[in-house]
Amino acid sequence: MLSFLFVAKKRKKTLEETVILIQQGDTALQNDLIQSYKPFIAKTVSSVCKRYIHESDDEFSIGLIAFNEAIQKYSHDKGSSLISFAEVIIKRRVIDYIRKQVKYQNLKLDIDVGQGEEDQIAATIENELSIEQYNRKTEEESRREEILQFTEILRQYDLSFSDLIEQSPKHADARKNAMNIARIICENEGLRQVLLEKKRLPIKQLEEHVSVSRKTIERNRKYIIAISIILISDYVYLQDYIKGVLET
Repeated sequence: MLSFLFVAKKRKKTLEETVILIQQGDTALQNDLIQSYKPFIAKTVSSVCKRYIHESDDEFSIGLIAFNEAIQKYSHDKGSSLISFAEVIIKRRVIDYIRKQVKYQNLKLDIDVGQGEEDQIAATIENELSIEQYNRKTEEESRREEILQFTEILRQYDLSFSDLIEQSPKHADARKNAMNIARIICENEGLRQVLLEKKRLPIKQLEEHVSVSRKTIERNRKYIIAISIILISDYVYLQDYIKGVLET
């Protein structure tokens, strides 16, 4: 939902659209998708096993099979994303695998294996997953609330998300330049004051602080305003996206 601010507008298949094609029998696309999500699979399996997972590990193979299962069973109508759905399936299958094993010495869990037996080990892992899911849900709610607040602020500048989609610079360098201009506004008290009080971009004053042309500033006006608002405000999640772009 946030990525439109920071990535190009080139149309490509969504993950859900890709899954539909795979479910219709596109095996080549299926192999490509699994290959590209191997890091995600390894990370998810590692979160259960509490150790680094190699592709040669049995647990990784379980994760691959589970990810493929998630692809085949996924339905957008259920309300969750493929990634969230796949994460649950992978963790469940790995837990099932662990419960069937005799040796658990590689698991770094704060329990007594001798007394715990399989059920206690599985219960500990499932408990950790519940906490993780709660934290993820809390984070999603915080992100949603942040976006709602940002939307309300945009209205004060006669802007909307649809405006930003249309006005977002097409090229990565142009987006980064616009973000740098927004950062200058944020760091300059005079420029920041004009933006916040008059609800407009101080283009004339900006020309004295940036090396880009007035035409470039005016072309990206809406985008620069939006990024400036994010940087000036306490938008933790939105600022993380910007930071990632500026550091690349």
